Amino acid sequence: MTRAIIVSGTDTGIGKTVAAAALVQRLGADYWKPVQARLDGETDRETVARLTRALPERLHAETYRLGTPASPHRAAEIDQVEIDLARLTPPETLAPLVIEGAGGLLVPLTRAVLQIEQFRRWGFPVVLVSPTRLGCINHALLAVEALKRREMRIAGILFVGDENSDSQRTILDFAGVPSIGRLPWRAPPDAAWLQAAADAHIDTAPLVPLLER
Repeated sequence: MTRAIIVSGTDTGIGKTVAAAALVQRLGADYWKPVQARLDGETDRETVARLTRALPERLHAETYRLGTPASPHRAAEIDQVEIDLARLTPPETLAPLVIEGAGGLLVPLTRAVLQIEQFRRWGFPVVLVSPTRLGCINHALLAVEALKRREMRIAGILFVGDENSDSQRTILDFAGVPSIGRLPWRAPPDAAWLQAAADAHIDTAPLVPLLER
């Protein structure tokens, strides 16, 4: 049986893919992004490959590759593709699996189904990635509320960005979930930086019991 965690964000463009790569690095995990919506430039799987130097067989192919940088439901419509949720089946892996979602929790996969509902069907715990910038408290706590309303397991919150100790503490106190750490931001990130940053700043202790067989 696949042991997996889902990595989702409070918004798009917050460093979620780099955070997912850091977790792949720290956990010795496989990686899968079910829906990739944007094919110009480096895809998220290619970013994780570059940052982690993982073997190709540990980076599983996307089920849907959509060319338009948009919400999956809209990208699929523009590309004239129908997203069949039955095809979104996590790969069987020997190592733990990091599943990276598209954007935030309430992004629509189709006109009828939000991404969070697909996450709920899988039943894996969620690592929520939150930036530390202005507005992060509101966005993070709304995401936590959406997960708790659906009785989904929250593995913890992984912050990305400059230290903002009060906002980070406020989010964790109200959310009542563990911190997975804070990943400093570097643009552009590279493999050597990621390994050092992940080792120094990512706390996988809350995740280990969730990934045990």
